[in-house]
Amino acid sequence: MRDGIEVARRGGAALALVTDVFWPQGDSVAASAGMPDIPRLRLPHPVAGSGHAAMGEVAKSIAARVVAVLRGEASPDNVFLGIG
Repeated sequence: MRDGIEVARRGGAALALVTDVFWPQGDSVAASAGMPDIPRLRLPHPVAGSGHAAMGEVAKSIAARVVAVLRGEASPDNVFLGIG
C-alpha cells in the first residue's frame, strides 16, 4: 500500500496489490495516507512465502488485469466501494 501511495504522490500510475487478509488494513492505510481512492487489486492470501511456482501462477493470473487497470481499461477491485 505505502509503495503504491508513494508512486501515486509522485505522479506515477499506481496500483496496490493487496491480499484478502490485508484488504481491511489496506482501507485504513489508504485513508490515513489521504489517498482512500488509490486503485487496488485483491489477491489470494498468502502470496509471499508460497513458493516461486505459486507466486508465478498468481502473477500470470493477474498480469493482464494489472495492465488493463493501469491503462484505464478495467476497474480496480475497490471501485465497488465507491472508491476509485
